[in-house]
Amino acid sequence: MNQYPSMQRSAAKPEVVNAFMRGVYGWMSAGLGLTALVAFAVTQSQTLLQMFFTVDPATGAVGMSSMVFVLFIAELGIVFYLSARISTMAPGTATGLFMLYSGLNGLTLTPILLAYTAESVASTFIITAGMFGTMSIYGMVTKKDLTSWGSLLFMGLIGIVIAMVVNFFLQSSAMAFAISVIGVIIFLGLTAYDTQKLKTMGETVPEGDTAAIRRGTILGALTLYLDFINLFIMLLRLLGNRE
Repeated sequence: MNQYPSMQRSAAKPEVVNAFMRGVYGWMSAGLGLTALVAFAVTQSQTLLQMFFTVDPATGAVGMSSMVFVLFIAELGIVFYLSARISTMAPGTATGLFMLYSGLNGLTLTPILLAYTAESVASTFIITAGMFGTMSIYGMVTKKDLTSWGSLLFMGLIGIVIAMVVNFFLQSSAMAFAISVIGVIIFLGLTAYDTQKLKTMGETVPEGDTAAIRRGTILGALTLYLDFINLFIMLLRLLGNRE
C-alpha cells in the first residue's frame, strides 16, 4: 500500500530506498525474534502453559482456551488498526503495537509448535527463511511488474481461509495437505509481490521525514512478517514431524 501517493517515484535516491528496505527487514527480524523468544519461554514453563492453555494432566497435550481466542481477536484488531491508521499514527505507537502483536503471536503459536518435534520446527524455520529470502530478493530485483499478481493472490488467500473453515468440520487429511501446498505457493507469491510493493513505497517515501519513514518501515515489517509466519506454518504442516 502506497502511503505517500503525492510523491513521485523518482524522488528517492537508491540509498534512501535501500535504507528504507533495511529498516523493513530489521523490524521484521525484531518481530520474529520476539515471537520466537515468547514461544520458547511459554513452551518451557508449565506455569505459563497452564495459565494460557488447557493442559491434559494425563498426556500433557496442550489445547486452546477461551483466553487464547480472546488473544486471537486482539491480534486481528492490532493488524487491522495498524493497517488502517498507520499514516496518522505516532511512530512510537506503531512500533509498540507491532512488537505487541509479535509477542502475542509467539504466545498463540505455542500449541502448534508443541505439536511438532523441536528438530522439525528448527529445520522448517531454516527452510522457510531460505524460501522467503529467495522470493523477497526476486521481488526486489525483478523488472517485471508484479501488480497483476495481487488480485489472484488475494482470491487464493480467501479460498484458503474458506477451505480451512470447511475442513475444520470435515477433518480431511487430504484436504489439509492440499491447503498447505496451495498455501505455500500463495505465500511465496505474496512475499515477492509485497516486497516489490514495499520497494515502490521506499521510492515514494518523503526523504528526510523520519516519522513517515518509520511508519512505512513498520507497515512493511508487519506485511512481510505475516507472509513469513504463514509460510512457516504451511511448511510445518507439510514437513514437520509430530510429537
